[in-house]
Amino acid sequence: MVPDLSRDEILRYSRHLLIPEVGLEGQKKLLCSSALVIGTGGLGSPVALYLAAAGVGRIGLVDFDVVDSSNLQRQIIHGTGVVGQLKVESARKRLRDLNPDVQVDVFNEPFTSANAMKIAHDFDIIIDGTDNFPTRYLTNDLCVLTGKPLVYGSIYRFEGQASVFYAKEGPCYRCLFPEPPPPGLVPSCAEGGVLGVLPGTIGTIQATEAIKLLLGIGSSLVGRLLLYNALDMSFEYVKLKKNPNCKVCGQNPEVTELIDYNEFCGVPGLGHDEGSAGMDWDISATDLDARLKTGEKIRLIDVREPHELQISSLPGEELFPLGQLAGRLHELDSAQEIVLFCKTGSRSTRALELLVSAGFKKVKNLHGGINAWAREVDTNLPVY
Repeated sequence: MVPDLSRDEILRYSRHLLIPEVGLEGQKKLLCSSALVIGTGGLGSPVALYLAAAGVGRIGLVDFDVVDSSNLQRQIIHGTGVVGQLKVESARKRLRDLNPDVQVDVFNEPFTSANAMKIAHDFDIIIDGTDNFPTRYLTNDLCVLTGKPLVYGSIYRFEGQASVFYAKEGPCYRCLFPEPPPPGLVPSCAEGGVLGVLPGTIGTIQATEAIKLLLGIGSSLVGRLLLYNALDMSFEYVKLKKNPNCKVCGQNPEVTELIDYNEFCGVPGLGHDEGSAGMDWDISATDLDARLKTGEKIRLIDVREPHELQISSLPGEELFPLGQLAGRLHELDSAQEIVLFCKTGSRSTRALELLVSAGFKKVKNLHGGINAWAREVDTNLPVY
C-alpha cells in the first residue's frame, strides 16, 4: 500500500500535485519508484538532481572516478570544495541536501558484466549518463535482457542526442548501432571538448523522459532519436525501427548474456593508464626533457588541433593534427627519432599505432601528453 503524503511532502511537491497528469497518485508513484543513473558527470548531474527534486524515491548512482577541476565547467552536481573526492559521494551529499527524503544508493565501482545485473536488479529504469562505448553497449544489453527501459543521452561539442531504448516497445541501441566503433574513430569529450551547458539540455531531457516513463504519461522517445544542435538551436527527430536481426533484441539473438566491450572499443583495461601506449613505446616527460637537454635531435610531433596551441605548446614542436596525419606521413622521416604527443596521450597513442603500421620504428609516445610535461617539467604551462 502506498503511504499518504505528509504535510511537508504535500508542500514540497505542491506544483506537481496541481498538474492533472501527475496529481497526488502520480506523486505517490514517483516516491515508490527507483532509477539507476550510470555516471555522475555531465549528463548524470542534471539527471540525478532533477530526479531527486521530483521525488523519485530511490536513486542509484554508479561511478568510479573522483571530482577533478576540469569537471566543474559542466558537472554541476559537484563543486570546488569536493575536488579530489569520490564523485558518487559528492553527488549523494548534494542530492541528500536537495531532498533528504530520497534514498540514494552509491556504487563506487566500474560497471561491468560481472556486477551490472546485481547493481541494476532493484531499479525500475536505467539512465545512461556515460561517456564511453563499452559501458553504453553493456547497459543496452542489460536493459534488453532484463526488460528495463533505457533512457539514452550523448553529447559532443555543441551537439547532443537523446532517446529511449525499450525492447518491449521498440528498438534497442544496437538496432541503431549494431557494433561498437573501432578504436579511435569517435573522439571523447576530453579530446574534442563540450559546451558546458550542453549536458544540461540533454540531461534534463533524459530526466523528463524518465519521469514520464515512471508515471506512465505522455509519449516517450521510444522509436525516435532526438538530435539537438546548440549552435543553431535546432531540434530534429529521426524515426527508428526495430531490427529483426538485432544481435540482442532480434528474433534470433546472439547475445544472451552480458559481456564486456573494452577490447572491441580499444579502451584500456581497468587500472591501465589511458595516456600510455605501453612500456615499450612510452617516454616520460622527465626522460624526454633530459634527452632534449643533451642536444639529441628529436622531432616533436603534436597531434592536437590547431586551436589547442593557444593553450600550451612545446618549443620546436611541429603540428600534425591526428586527422591529417595519414595524409602527411611523407613529411616524416622514419630514420629520425620521433616523439608524438597530444593533451593526455590518448590521441598520440593512436598516432603511434598509425606510424608503426606504416613501418616507423624510432617513434615514442609522450606518456600523459603535454599535461604531464606541464606537471613534471614546465610548471608554467597550464594543465587543461
